Amino acid sequence: MVAVGVQTGSATASADQAGGAPLALTAAQRSDALAGAQHQAAATAAKIGLGGKEKLIARDVIKDADGTVHTRYERTYDGLPVLGGDLVVHQARSGATTVTKATEERISVASTDARLTPATAQHNALSAATAEKTAQARTGQAPRKVIWAAQGKPVLAYETVVTGVQPDGTPSELHVVTDAATGKKLFSHEAIETGTGTSTYSGKVPLDTTKAGGKYTLNDGKRGGHKTYDLGGGSSGTGSLFTNSTDTWGGGRQSAGVDAHYGAAVTWDFYKNVFGRSGIRGDGKAAYSRVHYGNGYVNAFWDDSCFCMTYGDGQGNSHPLTSLDVAAHEMTHGVTAATARLVYSGESGGLNEATSDIFGKAVEFYANNPAVPGNYFVGKQIDIFGNGKPLRYMDKPSKDGRSKDYWSSGIGGIDVHYSSGPANHFFYLLSEGSGKKTVNGFSYDSPTADGSKLAGIGRDKAERIWFKALTTYFTSTTNYRAARTGTLQATASLYGNNSKEYKAVAATWTAINVK
Repeated sequence: MVAVGVQTGSATASADQAGGAPLALTAAQRSDALAGAQHQAAATAAKIGLGGKEKLIARDVIKDADGTVHTRYERTYDGLPVLGGDLVVHQARSGATTVTKATEERISVASTDARLTPATAQHNALSAATAEKTAQARTGQAPRKVIWAAQGKPVLAYETVVTGVQPDGTPSELHVVTDAATGKKLFSHEAIETGTGTSTYSGKVPLDTTKAGGKYTLNDGKRGGHKTYDLGGGSSGTGSLFTNSTDTWGGGRQSAGVDAHYGAAVTWDFYKNVFGRSGIRGDGKAAYSRVHYGNGYVNAFWDDSCFCMTYGDGQGNSHPLTSLDVAAHEMTHGVTAATARLVYSGESGGLNEATSDIFGKAVEFYANNPAVPGNYFVGKQIDIFGNGKPLRYMDKPSKDGRSKDYWSSGIGGIDVHYSSGPANHFFYLLSEGSGKKTVNGFSYDSPTADGSKLAGIGRDKAERIWFKALTTYFTSTTNYRAARTGTLQATASLYGNNSKEYKAVAATWTAINVK
């Protein structure tokens, strides 16, 4: 592949937006905003009515064109982290303040002295990992005391991180929360977030590389220094940086590196040019990619601990999982981890996975690459089943035989890749409307739970609404009903609460049974 110019795009908001569009902050501006928020954290805690033992830790700041500032905080209680205690403070230019909380429960426990020892918590966590069929389970760090507030009345607990290998060969980082008084498992979630697919070929694509010592490397100096490595079948470390004697890439082991490097670049450009976000964390710093992971590994994953994306080579090591939508899907897990931190379990896990599907497809449309035409079929190009069928269908998720079209009370109990169905369906309906239609050469037929007919407001607006909700109104515990509230707040901010967009968002949630 020959290195040519990079893609460009517009970072300006649509003319019909109401002022809630986020401003593009430089890394230095974001850093200054975070420092200012932390300096005012004690005053903010008092202003929003937190208790004397509670403190706020600023994690992200977003400023809107209308002067509203959204500051995302983690919370501590008597020095202990509060899991499920995150919140977002929204302050208008006028000074009016509202708060979005992961929990409305008052944070308080009788004592922070644990009845059980860390060793007991560690033992219980390893037992939980065994039940999840985690191989090579081990705990490298001692359990930490926390306040568990994500579900019900807050309690003193231990959080233990168990590492190992999941049944499909994916690394495991299982977070197990146990009651510090009884030892009962309160919750567990997997921190390694996965997507499934095989390689997709994107044709001749632009690559930004770096020349050093007379050779070229897959090191993108225009996008925070994103590097692409060859693991060579290994499962740890970074392996070797892809290097070539000329700036023409492709063929053999390089092809997977080209796809991964290209996917990372297009995803960076999408977030920057559409939303004004510089990098996954908004700080201008790149992640990195690793290809040729393991032996016959049929998956790809995002790991926030290394801030990296990793791709296997598929069955028979012949189909690297480096397609454009997979790359965008995995990088979006990183964006979610840097913003709402939707817990990868239950309804919040389904929303997490749907967010990656949504923006994975959005990046595909944005790329406008004839070799990878944009569509609403997740994994359309990869043919993982060998029959031409995609992994997931956004117009009618149940067509995959496992996903759900609509919300129901038990949806939090199924795998997150299938509980994502209603949110994927919401995005399609909001973008394109219901019924039969052809979009970009692909045919769709999307139903509604209540038989309503929806017109759709266009993909661009649907993307902006979901991103605004993710970054300013969703929290770690957001479920489907809270997502309805959050997207309506986002729409009101962007387009006004009497707008056709606002009415469309409300009607679309009702159409998938979220009322």
